[in-house]
Amino acid sequence: MSTQDATTTVLDTVRDIVPRLRENGFEAEERRWIPEENIDLLEKAGVFSMAVPARYGGLDLPLADQVEVLTEIARGCGSTGWIAVAWVSSAWMATLYPDRVQEEIFKDGSVRISGGFTPTATLEPVDGGYRLNGSWRFNTGCRGAHWDLLAAILHHPDGQEEEVFVLVPMAELTIADDWHVVAASGTGSSTTTATDVFVPAERMVTAEQALTDGAPDRSNTGATGREYSLITFVVAESVATYIGMAKAALELFLERLPGRGLAYSSYTDQRQHVLTQLRVATAANRIAAAEALSASYLPILQRRADEGQQPTIEEKIRVRGQAGFAIALVKEAVEELHSVAGASALSRRSPFQRFHRDLLGLSLHGLMSPDMSLEVHGRALVGLEPDTPFL
Repeated sequence: MSTQDATTTVLDTVRDIVPRLRENGFEAEERRWIPEENIDLLEKAGVFSMAVPARYGGLDLPLADQVEVLTEIARGCGSTGWIAVAWVSSAWMATLYPDRVQEEIFKDGSVRISGGFTPTATLEPVDGGYRLNGSWRFNTGCRGAHWDLLAAILHHPDGQEEEVFVLVPMAELTIADDWHVVAASGTGSSTTTATDVFVPAERMVTAEQALTDGAPDRSNTGATGREYSLITFVVAESVATYIGMAKAALELFLERLPGRGLAYSSYTDQRQHVLTQLRVATAANRIAAAEALSASYLPILQRRADEGQQPTIEEKIRVRGQAGFAIALVKEAVEELHSVAGASALSRRSPFQRFHRDLLGLSLHGLMSPDMSLEVHGRALVGLEPDTPFL
């Protein structure tokens, strides 16, 4: 099967299940974790093979194709979309490890990997590897993952410290029941903890390796077409969730309009309401503009990957800034719609209010916050250093 055929198959299948994902949204929020049915549907669609190298039986789809699929998942359920981004992007991160690790991780051609990327743990050298201790909050998708990709501080014997990333089977970690939030409740982003977990030496890469060329002893290096830059890759994939949720909110808003009157007014059909017309047009164009921004930088990242090169610093900064602005646009779009949605949209059974809350909540994510990303971009535009390692 060609790459284009594989993309079409996955995308068509995901579009078919969007209504079911949306129906399951209330259950996901109630149980603070998505239903197993959602995971099974995405598995059957091939979503968890998208970033797996072809030599291990994966689909190895280009970045833009992955983003298109992830956008559709979020159009069905924001929490499911956020989890899918976490699992797919972390699966790509596993390609930064040596071949023998990749063979273990990708042995089934499909894998779900969560991640805790704040180094709130310690790693101590022992015979054959390391001993890991610590906890990671906001570990999205940990309840359904096979592996966890975790940041830690490695203590070298000479007293030096170094940030690293380790891969650990999820079965070797404990998961706290501490995910009680008002947005993205279904992501199950609980705290995971490692207590004296042994990590073989080959399952560790340094942060420097992760942000550049990966570990030694790996075959997928150079101009393979999939050597994306870590931060820009994660940012590019994450934006898909926000755009997908905004598209869903617009669809749901328009579905409710026909025959709906405006309480305490003379309008018996809200479609005749000029302010509603203006809000809908503004929201639709904000979403379209966000999609266009996303589409503008994806080819740059793919071209660099095809050339076996990292994006330039200027390109990485541009991705941060434009991704942040795209998120700001869709956030504003959904706020526009919410302002004329009426009180009935507040029902917890209404998917509209869930997309609204989830989008606002996820826009607080440190790496995806519009203000933080625009600050990085703005500093560069006025001739200052970006003042962040997250590029």
